Amino acid sequence: MAEHAYTKYMIAKLRLYLDRQASSIFRYFYEQTVLFLFGWIPTIVGVGIRGLFYRLIMKMDGVAAIESRVRIRFADNIKLGHGVYIDEGAYLHACPQGIEIGDNTIVMHGAVLHVYNFRQMPQSGIKIGADSLIGEYSVIRGQGGVEIGDRVYTSPFTQIIAVNHVFDDPKKPFVEQGITADGIVIEDDVWLGAGVVITDGVRVGKGAVVAAGAVVTRDVAPHTVVGGVPAKQIKKIDGNNINSDRKIYHATKDGVL
Repeated sequence: MAEHAYTKYMIAKLRLYLDRQASSIFRYFYEQTVLFLFGWIPTIVGVGIRGLFYRLIMKMDGVAAIESRVRIRFADNIKLGHGVYIDEGAYLHACPQGIEIGDNTIVMHGAVLHVYNFRQMPQSGIKIGADSLIGEYSVIRGQGGVEIGDRVYTSPFTQIIAVNHVFDDPKKPFVEQGITADGIVIEDDVWLGAGVVITDGVRVGKGAVVAAGAVVTRDVAPHTVVGGVPAKQIKKIDGNNINSDRKIYHATKDGVL
């Protein structure tokens, strides 16, 4: 009897694991086979091969460059625009609403884009616009839905977390009290400094700058600089305090960072 119960327990755990990895058992083995065959190949040779064969498991508009050892789950829910670059060691987990990355956007080494919607919430997902950059070891959690505009740069170790645990009842563990997931919107031309945390329910307005280490718990007005814990407005970006003495470097051509 005990052995039978253990077997049922292990089968249930195995099924749960597979449900967290792909949209079906067939898709799990299909995607894992493609990743196993081509995911490890280094250098530009591997980038070229993955650009061809990863079309079998995900949606690509044009040509995308994916480095080796990029971890991908629910690949059928991922859409990459033309010119997207995914650096080595990134992790994309797209259950089930998906991840969409716009043209020429870069996802740097160690970044985590994780929808993690196992509560069947209709708003879950991650959408990133064109010409943006997700910095090294940044984390985006998309349970409440994350929308990031065009030309948005996140510095290393930023966190965009569209979910929050409920912990109001002292008689219950917080894990039994559910979550809120209102979503995060980051409009075009925003720069997030290193270590910034954007909490659930926040909108960051167009052209805003968030200083390194800030924790943003309320909306940020367009064309402002905020910083601190919690983040507060430091100044407005109005063009009246341009420092003409600085030596400024520009890209030599379009598309160069």
